[in-house]
Amino acid sequence: MSSIDGGGVAGQVEARLTAIADAVAGLCDADLTGLADAELTDTMARLEKSLRQAAAVGHKLIVEAVERSLPGKLGHRSVNKLLVGVLRISAADASARVTAAKSLGTWHAISGESLPADLPETAAAQRDGDIGADHCRAVREVIRKIPYAVPASDVEAAEQILAELARAGTPEDVENAGHELLAHLNPDGNLADDRDRKRLRGIRFGRQDKDLMTPISGHLDPETRALLEPILAKWARPGMNNPDDPESPTGDAEHPNVDRDRLAAAAGRDTRTAAQRNHDAVKEALRTLLGSGVVGSHRGLPATAIITMTLDQLERATGVATTASGGILPIRDALKLAEQAHPVLVLFDHNGRPLHLGRTKRLATADQRLALIAAEGGCTGPGCAAPATLTATHHKRDYAKGGRTDIGDLTLACDCCHALVHDGPGGWKTRTAPEGTEYAGRTEWIPPPHIDPEQKPRINHRHHPKELLDRARRKAQARREADARRRHKQPKPPGGGPTGSDGSDAVP
Repeated sequence: MSSIDGGGVAGQVEARLTAIADAVAGLCDADLTGLADAELTDTMARLEKSLRQAAAVGHKLIVEAVERSLPGKLGHRSVNKLLVGVLRISAADASARVTAAKSLGTWHAISGESLPADLPETAAAQRDGDIGADHCRAVREVIRKIPYAVPASDVEAAEQILAELARAGTPEDVENAGHELLAHLNPDGNLADDRDRKRLRGIRFGRQDKDLMTPISGHLDPETRALLEPILAKWARPGMNNPDDPESPTGDAEHPNVDRDRLAAAAGRDTRTAAQRNHDAVKEALRTLLGSGVVGSHRGLPATAIITMTLDQLERATGVATTASGGILPIRDALKLAEQAHPVLVLFDHNGRPLHLGRTKRLATADQRLALIAAEGGCTGPGCAAPATLTATHHKRDYAKGGRTDIGDLTLACDCCHALVHDGPGGWKTRTAPEGTEYAGRTEWIPPPHIDPEQKPRINHRHHPKELLDRARRKAQARREADARRRHKQPKPPGGGPTGSDGSDAVP
């Protein structure tokens, strides 16, 4: 615990707070219209870094308040209540800040000795301004799910890898990679105990409110989600089953009787949110089910789920598989689903290279699309999280300019990313990463000069969390080795110090 010694420390803190206030006031009054595009984005990044570092200061203040028993002195029942009263923030925000401070702050023993943070590498990354609160929350949630039986050394290494990944990726990247990491640490694929999953499953209906709307909540097990996703992908498609549009087609978007032009026109008028489209799709599907006469004679509808796993995962029956909609389910659940439904199981080797299913026609075959789903997982546009169910098959080289409909020349792209690829000013280009490069065979997106003057090709890792993990592992290992070299080079303390058996400095 620390204390403020008279005016010295208090004066320093006051001066720095004043400087921050003056700087922020100056930025608020600044005319940003004169900034070039690159300068504007650089300003965003630098401000974000400062705000992230400021959050680390907030953790120090919470630690100090708790260790001084300040809430009790000021008549508050907890530090959460203190934050609500002093800062006028919500109870949820106060709880989130206190939770973050518990795992990222530097606390002290009764003797005054500093204790290591629960997540030291994550805390360091936030102090450097490389990650924000959402990154920290994602790391903390993954670490929280690691079984207690996993050795502490493995947990420590996992935290370091995730923190390194967070420095270069998004919170969603950390979350997605966390599934891979949990599957590695728990090879049986039990991300949660089976009994816990059975206990948590359920759908709850609340009471109808004054508008006759019914709130719904609950948890779907992985198998149920895998069955629901392909239904929503077709029935909740923009333009389909819209109760506010009399011209909107109903039922399944892939049904041969659906007029393509009518669907495209309805999609252009569709202003519903994704949640509203899901609601309308479920309603129409239930209406169709009730009118089909199936209820009472069958327990459910047949579903087709596209499940992707490696051959090694199939042989070992461990790890996690992915669906075309980006869902994740344990391998054992995927195999169980295969027994009861009619899934398409796509396998590929450790290189993830698809088969060459060449075709001279413009449109890709169903087999080619399945291979692309297995290899790419979703839209290949840089940073795009759109799952495979929301993508179309795209020629890396325009078909009208000699592009071939061979599997190696095709990729997946959502409508938004596909629109970025054109020959006009500001257009992106796509190509296959050449042999000998780190991601040979993958789709590279080349940005226009106004985004990147060097036009360095970009790869989307969002659907390949294992790649992010492997890269983070390499960086974490390099950081550990660099730290070890620095410790070796440090001079011995006066009077000598601990040495190894060969007389060299011992490394802790």
